Amino acid sequence: MSDEQAAVLSPERVLEQMKKNGVTDVVWLPDSETNWLFLLMEAEPSLRLIGVSREGHACSIAAGLSAGGKTPIVLIQNTGMMESGDSIRGWLMSLEIPVVLMVGYRGYTRHGVNKDTAADFTEPFINAFGLKYYLVENDSDAERISVAFEETERTKKPVVILVADEFHGFNR
Repeated sequence: MSDEQAAVLSPERVLEQMKKNGVTDVVWLPDSETNWLFLLMEAEPSLRLIGVSREGHACSIAAGLSAGGKTPIVLIQNTGMMESGDSIRGWLMSLEIPVVLMVGYRGYTRHGVNKDTAADFTEPFINAFGLKYYLVENDSDAERISVAFEETERTKKPVVILVADEFHGFNR
């Protein structure tokens, strides 16, 4: 792997982690930032893609899928996660639904000079809910996705993966 490849999170690596952890359904709000990942997920016969019109709907759908024996993952941006606070609390936390939320960390930069206030509020929001989270910036961090799946199964709580490279690896 070249240094350039190691510096990004490739959609292939994300899909590999989804398959490794038995994901059956991707509940997501389609956006332009995940185009290459979408194309791979769409071509993967083991995955069902379930689009939602609002991120808050993703939590109730994921809860139903989990109750039905499926392994969903929620794929949204940080702004949508914040909009979904009551659904995270009511559907996922209160009902003890083990689901991974893969959240695009819009506005984040590695050096703390964020480009968007959404990034400024992301981690405080997650901490306010008492959720565990893992930062994934490149392919070498991708194993943290598996750690999140293990944690959510053990705790029966949602766990967040913050994808800090949505503008590079997912778009090539």
